[in-house]
Formats: sequence, structure tokens, C-alpha cells
Amino acid sequence: MGMHEDHIREAVALAEANVEAGGAPYGAVIVQDGTVLVRAANTVHATNDPSAHAEMVALREASRLLGRRDLGDCVMYASGRPCPMCHAAMRLAGFKEGYFAFSAEEAETYGAGSATIYAELCQPLDAQPMRISQIRPPGDSPYPAWKARRTA
Repeated sequence: MGMHEDHIREAVALAEANVEAGGAPYGAVIVQDGTVLVRAANTVHATNDPSAHAEMVALREASRLLGRRDLGDCVMYASGRPCPMCHAAMRLAGFKEGYFAFSAEEAETYGAGSATIYAELCQPLDAQPMRISQIRPPGDSPYPAWKARRTA
């Protein structure tokens, strides 16, 4: 467990430094083959990009460095439980393993975290606070053409 703990401590140190810099208390470290590939902190405060969470910043940089979107051979270490966006992005990038230091519930007691969003996303669409509804236009969807291009 020692190596995992070292990477978690580094993610937490990034989060602490980010708070000192005026940012949110989140840091992330991506490790490949036992070596740190990327270190990142939440940059929402600096960029006004609501998707610039530490895990997203780290994932984007790792994909850029490796020149690929499949990060299945990497491990994510995050200071807090990844929010639903970051969790989904990690899945889309092929991560098979990730670790976090602090729970979303603990973060929420301090006005941070995403435990509420996780709970909301489990509700039917019409029960969620953000209204999202399907409006299907006439004609075909783009999915058949996409599949045909991928299998050609």
C-alpha cells in the first residue's frame, strides 16, 4: 500500500497548495507503470472553465503526452472522490483503477463535493433539478454513419 499512499499524499498536497493559490481543494496524479506521468490541480478559479477539475486537467494532459485517448494502463489518484463528470471521463478514457483520499460526503460538509449530484443523477430525468428532455428531429440519427465509418 506504500506506493498508493505516496501518490494519494501527493494528490492531497496539490489540493492544499491549490487552496493557498485561491483554488478549490482538489489535486490529481496520474501514474503509468509506477511512474508519475501527470500532476494537476483544479483550475476552475483561474480559467472559469467549470470542467477544469483536477482529474480532467490531468486526464487531458496525460492524453496529450501519450498521444492517445486510451489511458487504460494508467492509475488515477485524486484528493477527493471524483465527481460524476470526472468519474465518467475516467471510464471513457479506459481507466481500470483509481483511488481517492476524501469522500464526496465529507467534502459536502464544507461546501464542496458532489454527493448531491451523484444522488440526483440516480433519479428519473423528470425528478432531477436540471431539466433535460429529448426532442427528436425528423430524419436519421448520425449513429449509423459513425458506426459504418468505424467498421469500414
